[in-house]
Amino acid sequence: MRVLGIGDSLDLGDMYLRLAAAGHSVRAFAADLAARRVLRGMVERVDDWRDALPWIRGAGKDGVIVFETAKNGALQDELREAGYPVIGGGLLGDRLEGERAFGQEALRGVGLRTAPTRAFRDFAEAIAFVREHPGRYVYKPNGHQSPSSHTYVGALDDGVDLVAMLNSHRRALALGDTPDFVLMEHVSGVEVGVGAYFNGAEFIRPACLDWEHKRFFNGDLGELTGEMGTVVTYRGSDRLFEETLLQLAPLLARGGYQGYVNLNTVVNDDGIWPLEFTCRFGYPGYAILDALQTDGWERILRAMLGSADTTFATGDGYAVGVVLTTPPFPRASTDPSEAADLPVTIVGGLDATAERHLHFAEIERSQGGFVTSGASGYVLVATGTGADVPAAQTNAYRLLARVVVPSARYRTDIGDRFEAGDRQRLERLGYLPPRKGRGSSSR
Repeated sequence: MRVLGIGDSLDLGDMYLRLAAAGHSVRAFAADLAARRVLRGMVERVDDWRDALPWIRGAGKDGVIVFETAKNGALQDELREAGYPVIGGGLLGDRLEGERAFGQEALRGVGLRTAPTRAFRDFAEAIAFVREHPGRYVYKPNGHQSPSSHTYVGALDDGVDLVAMLNSHRRALALGDTPDFVLMEHVSGVEVGVGAYFNGAEFIRPACLDWEHKRFFNGDLGELTGEMGTVVTYRGSDRLFEETLLQLAPLLARGGYQGYVNLNTVVNDDGIWPLEFTCRFGYPGYAILDALQTDGWERILRAMLGSADTTFATGDGYAVGVVLTTPPFPRASTDPSEAADLPVTIVGGLDATAERHLHFAEIERSQGGFVTSGASGYVLVATGTGADVPAAQTNAYRLLARVVVPSARYRTDIGDRFEAGDRQRLERLGYLPPRKGRGSSSR
């Protein structure tokens, strides 16, 4: 198989490494110059992705282009029209993820309930709205250029903190810029994502469930980072999937969607509240799912391109993934050298467990070892699997203890919230099957 990856920062580098290790040919393009050293000496790079198109065309059915972001949908659709096999959400995926009001309309259009949401392009108008309608709201910027770390979850019932934040943003707004964001009424409950691969006509089963940990510090304190770690499973997803994502299959088919899609939700006693879409491979979610996928990426990519496969093999139980970072994370540096050249030591070397469960991000090979590279300090993800979350936690943190990097930071509570109450509440509401008892762990 020939795979051409197109993105900004080589976010799917771990996938490329695993495809190459399985004997496939991989070339990757990263638009961000700060990523020029990421996985250097490990993944073949191209300076211009267009130069690799004849290479993909020459592979026939064994070629595939994988887009990492949800911002090049028109280009994806254009390449498909030209006969190239493309994994990505297309223009529809860009809109579902980046235009939040459009995404909410799509959910309502298939009969799903959504939290009241208002779109704004003026901070003063939004401030007036909150003052007139006090409450807890979530501020979400539109567009791919606004990372999830810019989201603000209101904490006070009268909205005073949100008004202060909006005023701060208004003062900082550059002359001539127009804000573009939504305010969504806050919904309390268990936050859980449901995701699946789509082949242009139907979903490929099984679907997955995930519980993200987005804030920087233990106990869900600190700034939103995108994701510091996640619990995932391919078991017990049927009800949530069938009541949410499956309803969107006709819309995705009309839009020519071929790729991974995830819907973040809140579940409470009133039911399911869909919040937002991810219309691309989530990171580090895709790497954590890899720990449970017993079929390799080749089969899953071919399935998304429309092969006869509408299912793929996965392991039982759970996977826990923990993100290891260094400064300047969670803010990317304008000087890539700030996050680069820290030695990465793996005690015991890359044995079978490390090869399976360490997922490299901003790393490069250097003098027979590894050093950090890139601009954000996003070093790697360690995963562990087990029959239940405690077993998966144990294996993930046991492996992470073998990774030594100066100034390393990571959360030590990934999965605790799930065990402390989320699991039991989802079981009570019928969205997870009752746990039969703790089983033995697996690697």
